[in-house]
Amino acid sequence: MIRKYIEAEAKKHSERYHTYHNALHIEHERNKKRFGENYNKKVVKKPYVWSVNKKYNPFYVLKHLDKISDAIAKKIKDGTYMPNDPYIQKIPKKDGKTRTITVYQIPDAAVSNYLYKRLLSKNKHRLSSLSYAYRNDRNVHFAIQDIGLELQSYSRLFISEFDFSDFFGAINHQYLYNQLNKNGFMVSDFEKQLIKSFLDRLERGIPQGTSISLFLANIVCWKLDRMLESEGLRFARYADDTVIWSSDYTKICKSFDIISAFSNEAGIEINANKSDGINLMVKPGLPSELKATKEFIEFLGYKLSIDKISIKADSVNKIKKQISYLLYKNLIKPVKEYKLKSIIVPSNNTDPAFVTAMWQIRRYLYGNLTEPKLKSFMNGKYNRIRFKGIMSFYPLIDDVEQLKELDGWLVSTVYNSLKLREKLFIDKNITSVSHNFPFNIDKDELIKLCKVTPYKGTKGFYEIPSFFRIYKGIKHGILNNGIDYTMNNKPYDYDY
Repeated sequence: MIRKYIEAEAKKHSERYHTYHNALHIEHERNKKRFGENYNKKVVKKPYVWSVNKKYNPFYVLKHLDKISDAIAKKIKDGTYMPNDPYIQKIPKKDGKTRTITVYQIPDAAVSNYLYKRLLSKNKHRLSSLSYAYRNDRNVHFAIQDIGLELQSYSRLFISEFDFSDFFGAINHQYLYNQLNKNGFMVSDFEKQLIKSFLDRLERGIPQGTSISLFLANIVCWKLDRMLESEGLRFARYADDTVIWSSDYTKICKSFDIISAFSNEAGIEINANKSDGINLMVKPGLPSELKATKEFIEFLGYKLSIDKISIKADSVNKIKKQISYLLYKNLIKPVKEYKLKSIIVPSNNTDPAFVTAMWQIRRYLYGNLTEPKLKSFMNGKYNRIRFKGIMSFYPLIDDVEQLKELDGWLVSTVYNSLKLREKLFIDKNITSVSHNFPFNIDKDELIKLCKVTPYKGTKGFYEIPSFFRIYKGIKHGILNNGIDYTMNNKPYDYDY
């Protein structure tokens, strides 16, 4: 069993490296065509941890798989197993602080994953149905759907939101062990010994970056979930991200007492600077007797209000930034920074760089779907399609106005990029592009003409992708096949 998990872990990392290497090579070949043979030399990097210890290198682990797995299995049987010291990595956070990630060697990560799946399979029925993280029967989409339906059942609702400081790093070990021992969880002495081996090098907290911590995070919050349920409070918890609601002000006030008690027992401080506390959520325009009101909450990348589910503002900005980068990389940068002899100048109503930009934006939004395949799915030609791409993260949004605004922004940004591209060509004394497609059309005609103008005899290559179009496709898929099948073929894989 240990050999099986170590082999799977090593293959996962080797496949990631092969994917990186192949993508790097393909991008470098494209850039040589775009910018000339003298484009920057291709540099293939290896993960830094490979130089720290050979057992971070998946190819080394696969080569010595039998020897490594035999040694670890023997230590586990003897009760002497201890994971090797992990590599500690600091990840910057938006507030200027850092998050500590522990990167275990591949064999130790495999043991952690084995333990996580073993414990989850025996104990998931003991977890709250309103706890959605790190399970194989719940996911983030279920959480958003449940919250959205609850909020839309009311015109006004009390909302309680609290944020914890360093949740994973602050957990009191004794509190964790107490929860494991007294709440009906099925954990053998053998499994407790393995858990202890991963926690013993820490004075407090659980290592963030390894699979067993996912199970332990839910165990730590088990009592919190039970206390909220006992008070008749509705909530959704994803790891330490928790939102609580009630139409009863007395009950919502009780949530503060419950959170405070949990904070003291578990040793996890409430982050006062990031906790909104208790507020009244109301529909826009409705009067309120309280000053502390809000029209929406943000949870797991979503913006949820009484009447709609949207993409939150920070996520929208990230999406816009990535699309803008793709347009700049393909349409602006080659003309702006490199000699024109390395660039295919648009002529005869064709612009290969514009085709590439549209394909890359489409792949970013749609995943591996083409426009014809998406339309065929909507028309019933295909029964099932798995959606990927950035929009697959937001299958439950219903804010149509936001999506139409994003489509309007995309068309404007594409048009402005084309105008800037045309100007750069003119500045370099190449004026003929102005008479070629797509530089010779007005903004109002851009969508229609990009859709019908052929590239090398085939229509659709220039077609501008659409947020609203992929949204309709995803909705169609969910209604016919459900969230699990439509969104991902592995929605419950949490192993690091």
